[in-house]
Amino acid sequence: MSGHPRGATTDRPDPAPTAGPLLTDGGSGGVRVAVRASGDWERDVDETEGIVVNWFAREGRPVEAGEAVCEIQVEKVSIDLHAPVDGTLDEIVVPEDGEFEIGDAVGWIDPA
Repeated sequence: MSGHPRGATTDRPDPAPTAGPLLTDGGSGGVRVAVRASGDWERDVDETEGIVVNWFAREGRPVEAGEAVCEIQVEKVSIDLHAPVDGTLDEIVVPEDGEFEIGDAVGWIDPA
C-alpha cells in the first residue's frame, strides 16, 4: 500500500458522499448488491488502498442488512464493512490478505 504523510496533498479528489450500493446483473440476469470498501471514514484517510483482514461471512450463507461481513485495514485502522441489504453472500471478490482500492466492491450479495 502506498501512503502519504498526514497533511500531504495527494492527487486524489475529496471523497464523494457515500453513494448507494453498486448493483450488477450478476451475469445471469439476477441483481446483486456490492459490499463496498467505502463509507464516512474515507474523509479521514489518505490511503487509496486497503487490505481485507478477515471475512466474518462465508459465501453461500445468509447475511442481514447492517451485519458486519468483513474487516478491512486502511492506514493501520481496522474497519468493519456491513451488508447493505439482506440476502446471501454470493461472491467474495477480495480474499483475506487481498488488496483493494477504496470504493471497490470486495464482495457481492444476492438480495433476499
